[in-house]
This record gives sequence, structure tokens and C-alpha cells, in this order.
Amino acid sequence: MAMWHLTGKRWDKDLEETFKAIRKWFDQEPYAKMMGMKLVEIGLGSSTVEMKLSEQMKNICGVAHGGAVYSLIDGAFEVAANSHGTVAVALNVNVSYINPAVANDTLYAQAKEQSRSRKISTYNIQVKNDKGELIATCQAMAYRKKEPLPVL
Repeated sequence: MAMWHLTGKRWDKDLEETFKAIRKWFDQEPYAKMMGMKLVEIGLGSSTVEMKLSEQMKNICGVAHGGAVYSLIDGAFEVAANSHGTVAVALNVNVSYINPAVANDTLYAQAKEQSRSRKISTYNIQVKNDKGELIATCQAMAYRKKEPLPVL
């Protein structure tokens, strides 16, 4: 799925190539594959990633392990922060777990860029289940490096 975004006063076709490269990279990333994550949507400074919770992702209380939910958040954060085509790495991630998720739920993490400067960008990320219930919220901050993504 190609998405076009307005940058300045023109449509930037280079973004389409960046998004294709990030999508391919995410689809091949070993950890994302192991967790069953799928990149649903990518935009400039945004992304949606889905993951179906398996029985192996349960914690001792029988609900989704916080680490599984965090992994989904991190996947959405990673894509959104790197969507500009330059390397961005996490500086801070603050997660609030609102409601439990259970095995066989499909979770969706939606990341949206809130601010971006030359070196720092911030994101709000929400995780909802397939019923639309809020599972977790996150505020994340990335350090933006100068070098292009290695996949470009």
C-alpha cells in the first residue's frame, strides 16, 4: 500500500520509496516476525502495527504479558520514528497499561508524531484490541541521527 504525503508544496515521490523499504525491512525483521507483528500502515511520522496474541504471550495471571504489549508499541514507534528516512533511536518510552489483553485478541498499536526537531521527535502511541478497547498508552521520544536508514 503506497501512501503519498505532502512535504512543503509538492508531492514527494521519494517518500513512497522510503515507505516501501521500511515495509520490506519490518516484514523481514526477525523479532517482529517472531512476535507475529504486521505493519498495517505507514505515513510520515505515523504507523499502525498489529499483532495477534498467542497463548505463549500470557503472563502468570493468564493475560497478555506486558512485554508482549510493549513489543508491539516499540514496533509502531520504530516505524513512525524512522519514517522520515533517517535513523532514529529511542531515548525514552513511558507506557501505561490501562486494560488487560487476552490470548487470541488482535492488538493494534497506532503511533503518531507529536513534535519533531532536528534531533528530537516525540510520539503518542495507543494500543487497542479488535473490540476498540484501550489496552495501553505510551509517550515516546527518539533521538534523530543524521545518517540515512541502512535499508535505503
